[in-house]
Amino acid sequence: MAEELLYKHFTPYVPKAGEEFMNREQLDHFRGILETLKRQLMEDIERTVHTMKDEATVFADPNDRASQETDIAIELRNRDRERKLIKKIEETIDRIESGDYGYCAACGVEIGIKRLEARPTATLCIDCKTLEEVREKQIAK
Repeated sequence: MAEELLYKHFTPYVPKAGEEFMNREQLDHFRGILETLKRQLMEDIERTVHTMKDEATVFADPNDRASQETDIAIELRNRDRERKLIKKIEETIDRIESGDYGYCAACGVEIGIKRLEARPTATLCIDCKTLEEVREKQIAK
């Protein structure tokens, strides 16, 4: 949900001819995307906590109670996913600081601006990610 909201708030980066990959302007662009996404996720988590406190109702009907517990479980699972994404965002911001952002962790090639805009926390180029997914499928069989 937060990722959908994010893409309405940033302009895609258009590199200039001959521009160095992951220069200061590009790094600032991606840092802005990551910080916006993190802020939106944190707001969602806080809103959920307040909503769950406000809507804590004890139902006499067991079916109503079961429905409420299911809704809460789903909401908590979503927030746990978002918590993990926040951790990944923080790690990505650390990679920006260390100068490793934008380069594949497996082979070292440039990941690409369009891929990073689609998935700002990407650590693998598309080729290495594809190979990883093929290996995962082979192991799962």
